[in-house]
Amino acid sequence: MTPSHPTDAAAVAVVFPGQGSQFPGMARELFEQSEAARALLTQANDILGFNLTKLMFEGTDEDLRRTDVTQPAVFVHSVAQFVAQPDLQPAMVAGHSLGEFSALVAAGVLTFADALPLVARRAQAMQAACEEQPGTMAAILGLADEAVEQGCQQVAAGGDVVVAANYNCPGQLVISGSTAGITKACEVLKATGAKRALPLPVGGAFHSPLMQSAQAALAEAIERTTFSPARCPVYQNVDAAPHTDPAEIKANLLAQLTAPVRWTQSVQAMFRDGATHFVECGPGKVLQGLVNKIEPTATAGSVA
Repeated sequence: MTPSHPTDAAAVAVVFPGQGSQFPGMARELFEQSEAARALLTQANDILGFNLTKLMFEGTDEDLRRTDVTQPAVFVHSVAQFVAQPDLQPAMVAGHSLGEFSALVAAGVLTFADALPLVARRAQAMQAACEEQPGTMAAILGLADEAVEQGCQQVAAGGDVVVAANYNCPGQLVISGSTAGITKACEVLKATGAKRALPLPVGGAFHSPLMQSAQAALAEAIERTTFSPARCPVYQNVDAAPHTDPAEIKANLLAQLTAPVRWTQSVQAMFRDGATHFVECGPGKVLQGLVNKIEPTATAGSVA
């Protein structure tokens, strides 16, 4: 792990969103306005062997919810937006779940041509894991992280799979597990004092032990791919710490499938290490809102 160190007071952290930020018509403006983005979007179709950009520009919500489309689409949009801003030089980067792949491209760890097949393989492996081990997720609002963790442990002690999956911001934690486990945990956590416990419209139990079968498939693909030392620290989901070493980055990327996304802790660490401005690259503005809740004195926005 790269030691945590203070950076310039005005250091920019570039952050990349994950699955769920897609929308019909995504990246169309980028394609029309940026030559660099247009070249990358066209290259994506060639790499994948199907017309992803047509689905991004013209597809319906339902088309874009397919995991094999969603993950490549969000990744491609995010990287296209980054390359369209050549003056954007991050001091550090991070990505939420799938967004970590975009962050690795921005940091020079992966080339776009190498990263996109990994993203596609990850999507396929996760879809297969969802079919083998059905599950779901739920957002828990208005409880301390420790209270949510204790509620999950209480339900898990009864034999159901349920874990904390996404530490999004204080008072917002997503849990993941078997359908029965999530149902029971929502009841327990509402009784504990959660303001809301909202089942999410997702296809599986992401970032939980039920994704374990996806790791083997992704591990093979990762081992065949060249990872370079990072040009700037990458704050990874599994430990919210800065990394530049390729071997550590690979191990953390694989562990991410079954480990929680420590987004709250990642933003706190980047802020502590000098980031005062966070720039979101990708579809949507979800991460900007989370940053504002995690570190209210930081500024957060998106590229023009």
